[in-house]
Amino acid sequence: MASPRRCSPTAPDRECKLPPPSAPAGEYPPGKLSWGTLARALGRFRMSIPHTRLLATLDPLALDREPPLQLSPEKQQMPEKLIWGDQEPLSKIPFKILSGHEHAVSTCHFCVDDTKLLSGSHDCTVKLWDAVDGSVVRNFEHRPKAPVVECSITADSSRVIAASYDKTVRAWDLETGKLLWKVRYDTFIVSCKFSPDGKYVVSGFDVDHGICIMDAENITTVSVIKDHHTRTITSCCFDPDSQRVASVSLDRCIKIWDVTSQATLLTITKAHSNAISNCCFTFSGHFLCTSSWDKNLKIWNVHTGEFRNRGACVTLMQGHEGSVSSCHFARDSSFLISGGFDRTVAIWDVAEGYRKLSLKGHNDWVMDVAISNNKKWILSASKDRTMRLWNIEEIDEIPLVIKHKKAMGLKVKQCERCDRPFSIFKSDTSSEVFTQCVFCRIDTRGLPADTSSSSSSERENLPPPPGGSKDD
Repeated sequence: MASPRRCSPTAPDRECKLPPPSAPAGEYPPGKLSWGTLARALGRFRMSIPHTRLLATLDPLALDREPPLQLSPEKQQMPEKLIWGDQEPLSKIPFKILSGHEHAVSTCHFCVDDTKLLSGSHDCTVKLWDAVDGSVVRNFEHRPKAPVVECSITADSSRVIAASYDKTVRAWDLETGKLLWKVRYDTFIVSCKFSPDGKYVVSGFDVDHGICIMDAENITTVSVIKDHHTRTITSCCFDPDSQRVASVSLDRCIKIWDVTSQATLLTITKAHSNAISNCCFTFSGHFLCTSSWDKNLKIWNVHTGEFRNRGACVTLMQGHEGSVSSCHFARDSSFLISGGFDRTVAIWDVAEGYRKLSLKGHNDWVMDVAISNNKKWILSASKDRTMRLWNIEEIDEIPLVIKHKKAMGLKVKQCERCDRPFSIFKSDTSSEVFTQCVFCRIDTRGLPADTSSSSSSERENLPPPPGGSKDD
């Protein structure tokens, strides 16, 4: 464990330099972008190069179609008075286009009880937006001198952090816009997240393949884990208890690090068939979702590392035509959203493991996605320099969603406990007739007396997979 070093959090003009490992000399000359540039899963960043056909060599999936052509700025501009988001006749979703960034929008969040939006961009700015009228409320000053890779915000919406390719992490007061502190590292940072309790900040490194956990109040280093992965880290995040850090990497590996014991609790190797781009916990902390360049998403039992190939959570496939760049759970885990290379946002029914709807309209890669706490809105950030705010409040009444349910043989029932609608399969031959939704069944059954096997207890609490049973 590195000895802590401090700097005054009340002196915004001072830099605090923490002791993460240095990048090899001459590894990335000025003006060159590292592998961290691509580490956002091809959906988070595409290098600006003059010949579009060269992008085929950067696509690890070797897609069977030509890369999308770059449109001129004039052709990228959207009409001012668009009403519907998805132009398919059976899936009309109202949306707003938020324009204001001059380059790719790499990260987005809801904040201040869903009344404000936060974004970071490769134009080196971090912006606060009004969610009602779509106007920019604030441009945070003392801005980074290089593209912003990721932003994060505390649960109480009091502080904001942003990681940049200038090798810094900056923190601001959300209400006043005042710069609170700036930490400079000796290596490129590809991810940064607040812990849910706001006490810690975790940063993921490119060249050093490691993570750094920092005390957000005292600006001191808690842990530096060198060579945590064998290749560039693409994303890292805290669990809801702020005690464990999940990290994913180009090495296709998932790792869980414990802050208290300072040890790796879990390692899942070859978790996907290609690089992993992003990860997010459910709000219970029992499951972790990962998105990948292999076009799929997976949901894991993080207590044992067992892949959830049983129960309600299966591999989420056939939702994107290219690399998946980002994923995010709704607060109650009833649905999941993802964004990707194919310029769409996919909405997944977690309990049944299928894509409910695909939101189309962005002109370039969807780099990040977010869900409001009230589950009525989805926010997507794209390389087309815009964000889109989608209204999904009445998604279950959209004809295309109903059509998908009928095609899968799903029957909608109402939970006798919480009145929440939930789906069952008409062809289900299980002897158990479900009268409650999956979440109420989990709550009422609870854990068995013998909790030595967390994976078995989780399996008992979840319904069988489509067309199968718990004992398959």
